[in-house]
Amino acid sequence: MEGFLDKPLNPNKLLKEQFVSNLAGSSLLEIAALSTIVPAVVVLRKWSSGDNIRRDLVKKNDDALCGHKYWVYYFSALAIDYITVVLPTLLIFTALAEWTYICAIFLVIVISIYIMFKRSQSHLQSRQHNLPSLRTDISSYRVSVVLVTCLSILAVDFKIFPRRYAKAETYGCGIMDLGVGSFVVANALVSRQARNITSMKWKSALKSISPLVFLGFARLISTSGVDYQVHVGEYGVHWNFFFTLAAISILTSIIRIHPKYCGIVGMLVLAGYQVWLNVGLNEYLISNERNADIISQNKEGVYSIFGYWGMYLIGVSLGYYMFLDISLKGKSRSTQVVKVWVLAASFWILAIILDSYVERVSRRMCNFAYVMLVFGQNFQVISILTLVGFVSNDKNLVLEDAFNQNMLGSFLLANILTGLVNLSVDTLSASSLGAFMILSVYTFMLCLIVGLAQFCGVRMKFW
Repeated sequence: MEGFLDKPLNPNKLLKEQFVSNLAGSSLLEIAALSTIVPAVVVLRKWSSGDNIRRDLVKKNDDALCGHKYWVYYFSALAIDYITVVLPTLLIFTALAEWTYICAIFLVIVISIYIMFKRSQSHLQSRQHNLPSLRTDISSYRVSVVLVTCLSILAVDFKIFPRRYAKAETYGCGIMDLGVGSFVVANALVSRQARNITSMKWKSALKSISPLVFLGFARLISTSGVDYQVHVGEYGVHWNFFFTLAAISILTSIIRIHPKYCGIVGMLVLAGYQVWLNVGLNEYLISNERNADIISQNKEGVYSIFGYWGMYLIGVSLGYYMFLDISLKGKSRSTQVVKVWVLAASFWILAIILDSYVERVSRRMCNFAYVMLVFGQNFQVISILTLVGFVSNDKNLVLEDAFNQNMLGSFLLANILTGLVNLSVDTLSASSLGAFMILSVYTFMLCLIVGLAQFCGVRMKFW
């Protein structure tokens, strides 16, 4: 009994930390390819669903459908969404990783042929008046972000997940590096500020921030308590993702800026922060120097707040003008879609220029190039999702509605499940088949639990 108690909970902690350390990331081209595949799979799923099964036909408040019939419909649709969206995404990030470019090109060709085929049937013209709004596309995009993030945080611990997709040590960018930035942008686009809703009072603001602070400390205590592997170079010794979200929320509450001017302020913040990085801050952040004070211990997390805050402000501004376009009756959907595609291309160009001539992309510092890359990749995903409107007027998938109702809650659940798997399975020794089966069960359980929460009307709001 004594020997059992003396046994460490996570004997492979150091090996697992080394497994995700000193990585260089992927290429920007491969990130663009991966950012094409995931939304393309969602688009094809929405087109294939057609009008055969519509959620609108089953009202949960309808007594005639609240029983067995609704259960069967809901979870059948959820299962189909899982098979046609989540499993293909899992395959692309693991077993088919070497086929990324071929898969991306194939999906682009399939979508192009499908659109041309429907055009030839005058399908587009007959349904132009009933196309989905940009709100639906943004909602779908936010779910894509959380799905890929939840999948990656466990997959990265297995050898089946390519090391180039994992977070880069200092400079460079893997697809996982875009996770925290995408969360910030996804929240900024639909935030209260972006919708120009009157700012909350201090009491309400503190109430909305407190769960994030609580989650930050809960993660810190739980990871320390079970000796869970933590890559110090990611955020610092004590810092984590939830503290970053809380810090952004606190800054936004203290310094209140009209959404019309958030974009300009955000760009100024990023420009100033980039100058600071170039004159020496970057060398300090990537060094191993850590003094005893709390800021030095968590220098990556603390200083990167400037970059994430600038990112959030730009996201608020973009969300404001996007929702403003939606609210204006004179603005056609085609105009909105063109703007999204132009923004995606512009951010990508800026990211490439900054990466080449100012400073290489670095998620660790959240520099200017990284912020532009995050926006470029995120708007690329949104732009592809807008293609749904060329063929179908379908609303969100059941899976999308489930995750959208509990966005941060689903991420929290994924973290808990990831921790449980890591403490019960030697992920480094798992075979490719074993790893894929574990990831399949993990994603299925995640989707099932989130779906059950949505079906039962459970909502956890943190932002």
